[in-house]
Amino acid sequence: MLYIMRHGKTDWNALHKMQGRTDIPLNEEGREMAAATGEKYRDLHFDVCYCSPLSRARETAEIFLRGREVPIHADERLVEMSFGTYEGLANSFQIPDCPINKLFFDPAHYEPEPDAGESFEELFARTGDFIKQVVEPGLAEGKDILIVGHGAMNGSIICQIKNIPLEHFWDAGCENCKLIKLV
Repeated sequence: MLYIMRHGKTDWNALHKMQGRTDIPLNEEGREMAAATGEKYRDLHFDVCYCSPLSRARETAEIFLRGREVPIHADERLVEMSFGTYEGLANSFQIPDCPINKLFFDPAHYEPEPDAGESFEELFARTGDFIKQVVEPGLAEGKDILIVGHGAMNGSIICQIKNIPLEHFWDAGCENCKLIKLV
């Protein structure tokens, strides 16, 4: 089985700031969310967990799996999508004609401006590589795999596993600490 989960809340989530690759830690609510979700799914078996190297994802995985003997491996291919110069921007939806909003409202036609981060093509390439090199062989061996990551990064894996077109990228909805069974 393959499961995916987004990290717990951070102060930047609460402030509606774009995080991207900025390494913002979990806040207390995020830690509580991870612990509650871990308790809710304590009887669910996992052989291995892969997570983003960013602290909010790593700590979520550690709290969620606390008390279990599940190895946690950070992988650079699971880092959040880069939003470049827009990282730290609060409430972009309230800024008329803000270019980064196309990422959310028209993902199929989103192309980052110079210094504005990563394209969907780049994101899908690195997460697709992770799926082919790590996930598919693990599933073929019968392993139960957990991935703990981020909204956009998780969305790219969900889209690839479920063959969801880019136009519907955000439809899967990766809420904080929501565990999703993919396969």
